[in-house]
Amino acid sequence: MSNVIKLRKGLDINLQGKAAETKLTLKSNGHYALVPDDFEGVIPKVVVREGDTVRAGDALFVNKLHPEVRFASPVSGRVTAVERGERRKVLCIRVDADAEQQYADFGKKDPSKMDGKAVIDVLLEAGIFGYINQLPYAISTDPESKPKAIFVSALRDKPLAASFDYEVKGQEQDFVTGLQALSKIAKTYLGLGIQPDFQAELQKLGADKFVELNIFDGPCPAGNVGVQVNNVNPVNKGEVVWTIGDPTVVLFIGRLFNTGKVNLTRTVALCGSEVKKPCYVDMLVGQELQTLLSNSYDADHSVRIINGNVLTGRKTTKEGFLGAHSSEITVIPEGDDADEMLGWILPRLKQFSVNRSYFSWLMGKKEYALDARVKGGERHIIMSGEYDKVLPMDIYGEYLIKSIITGDIDRQEQLGIYEVAPEDFALAEFVDSSKLELQRIVREGLNILRKENA
Repeated sequence: MSNVIKLRKGLDINLQGKAAETKLTLKSNGHYALVPDDFEGVIPKVVVREGDTVRAGDALFVNKLHPEVRFASPVSGRVTAVERGERRKVLCIRVDADAEQQYADFGKKDPSKMDGKAVIDVLLEAGIFGYINQLPYAISTDPESKPKAIFVSALRDKPLAASFDYEVKGQEQDFVTGLQALSKIAKTYLGLGIQPDFQAELQKLGADKFVELNIFDGPCPAGNVGVQVNNVNPVNKGEVVWTIGDPTVVLFIGRLFNTGKVNLTRTVALCGSEVKKPCYVDMLVGQELQTLLSNSYDADHSVRIINGNVLTGRKTTKEGFLGAHSSEITVIPEGDDADEMLGWILPRLKQFSVNRSYFSWLMGKKEYALDARVKGGERHIIMSGEYDKVLPMDIYGEYLIKSIITGDIDRQEQLGIYEVAPEDFALAEFVDSSKLELQRIVREGLNILRKENA
């Protein structure tokens, strides 16, 4: 049996350029890099040097705060560079791949015969434990924390999001093995959308015997793992839950137990209104984007390339690398070459408006080609109730943001900051009349709170 949780608040944004369920075969150029910034809260300590040879699964860096948490190389090859920025911050560790891949062998394991500590030890040794996050603070978790539960979301509902149903086809057993391994650590909840075929396959493989299935029926951001935690088993002060908002991580775990090897392959959607033929492609974490993006859009246009989703991803370039948690590479217009007569005052039909400022709301479920412009400047926060309409969580979003801006830690705790992650405010940032960078504000607030409570 599955629990059905209906959510009314939220907003679905229909954008042009959704990936068709066809797969492009991509030949890598052999350049890879693991980026520590993809793992929030991790202070990297590099454990390799330029010229070293590594196997797929060997550690490139560890978390300085918890050295037992390693981060595995996605490929075997030679370490070509350890790139650093200001104050010697580690930006990435580059690896040029071998023509024939070599894998560190960790041995096949049966999670049904293991306890939680043994599962954690396997994940630590293989260098993929750091892909698991936690609430509070929305950071990469540490093995010393004692979670009261583990939450996995297999529902991707952000604009242009890659379909996990499509990605997981043929890999259902790996997914179930990953869930079974996690269930040995703590009670595990799996959040799904209206995905009857996938749900039936999970039940056929017996996943419902060791995880609790919850069906979330509602608009974006129902797929956010923080929203699911808030509606199922909220986090109180002093409690910890582990979260996996990127379901591909469960595939990484399942492959490790079933094969004994680290395989960081993921199915990525190349999408966005500027992409000529939106489609899917299999890529490894850290793979350079050059070959994927070389002929995928019109180079004469000014575009924004996003490593991840349009709401939560990071700006990148062709020389960038696939993020550890990125399921989409999105290309949209930059908007810096837009020339609109009379600006915002015309009753336009091709622009999306939450508040029905344009006549486009009469067009039904029209797909929009939105650009990266903010369309306004930052101003004083307006208490309009806008956040509450798109935030399906039992918190007062506007008051929480105000308490973070003013640095009132006691007030932040009362208003539920332990339950939120920056991505939970992505839609609120999109609709915000004040044009505030809400995700950045929430991240800074969580970082300050973490230091205060350390």
